Amino acid sequence: MTQISILGCGWLGFPLAKALLQKGFLVKGSTTSMDKIAALRTAGIDPFIVQLGEQKVSDTITDFLANSEILVVNIPPKLRGNTTENFVAKIEYLLPFIEKSTVTKVLFVSSTSVYGEDNLHVTEATPLNPDSEGGRQLAVVENLLQKSPHFKTTILRFGGLIGEDRNPVRFLSGRENIENPEAPINLIHQVDCIDIIEKIIALDSWNEVYNAVAPYHPSRKEYYSQKAQELHLALPKFAATNSSIGKTILSDKLIQLLQYSYVKPNL
Repeated sequence: MTQISILGCGWLGFPLAKALLQKGFLVKGSTTSMDKIAALRTAGIDPFIVQLGEQKVSDTITDFLANSEILVVNIPPKLRGNTTENFVAKIEYLLPFIEKSTVTKVLFVSSTSVYGEDNLHVTEATPLNPDSEGGRQLAVVENLLQKSPHFKTTILRFGGLIGEDRNPVRFLSGRENIENPEAPINLIHQVDCIDIIEKIIALDSWNEVYNAVAPYHPSRKEYYSQKAQELHLALPKFAATNSSIGKTILSDKLIQLLQYSYVKPNL
């Protein structure tokens, strides 16, 4: 049986781990919280506490990686609010542990924020132009992993993550003067995130870069107004402006190479 280690068993990583178990993989999963250990173990996941710092990592990292062929790195930079971690330094410190392990394939969960916010149709060939600190650090980390000769790396750039329990409209509900009303949305459902990762592993699609966004790009105003009505929330009110900045992320490469059909194409 192939063993997979998932670094970061949170909102996406935990259901991903459970889905991979159902496919017959052995799965190790990391968390930073002792409170989550029991839930991981009950699900059949081999649980580890892994704390990753800029100049240190938990002693458990060696056992967490041991005998795994595939590593899924699913720990986004924490750069919101007053938190300003050096995500690049964290991955730089982690890298030698991966290179010394049995891991031969790495899937890095990245973000479309590496492209910036120009008015463009964006493919994987579009030059990176991040305009946020998170996007800049993700772009550097992508390059770090791709350059390592010790393992193959596939980069998966997700758009905004949504799910049955997670949709940005809940934060936008009732707000006024929201900017960029006509900018296109670039979202992807949790179900498709998991299925795409499974597909990459099943097809052995390594040393690739994929955009992963649902092929549905109505304006922010149209989409979030519709969602608010469906969920019986107060309608968000958008700024009265015709000048909206926003990219449209295309996932044609993923659809073609992986022969992937979105489970939630219309979100």
